[in-house]
Amino acid sequence: MITKLSLDKISKIFSKILPIYWAFLTYMLLRPGEENIEYGFMVGIDDIDKLVHLCIFAFLSFSFIAAFPKIKFSYFFQIILIYAFLTEILQEEMGLGRSMESLDIVADTIGCLLGYYTYKVLIKRFF
Repeated sequence: MITKLSLDKISKIFSKILPIYWAFLTYMLLRPGEENIEYGFMVGIDDIDKLVHLCIFAFLSFSFIAAFPKIKFSYFFQIILIYAFLTEILQEEMGLGRSMESLDIVADTIGCLLGYYTYKVLIKRFF
């Protein structure tokens, strides 16, 4: 019984985190930007953008599955990937200094799967 109560608490917490994170993520993905900006801390790191995409989508998918743990994997996967495709298409179409990249979608997909399976492993291990 304690497991069911704990999972419900986790779900309630992430149901509050998810919309805030999703709105913030949408803003960050669609805001005006410049491609290929070099920052001092990025020296020597190629394609850090792909790693960022992987990480933000891993957290998005982790939050999503934690908020809705009973959703079927196929629905979950479709929702996250449609969001990934839409943000990439909108980046290209809005013409605000961002561009659509197919490798971003690959990184988003890997992040989605990583977040999902991380959640499943943690739940299995600790609950």
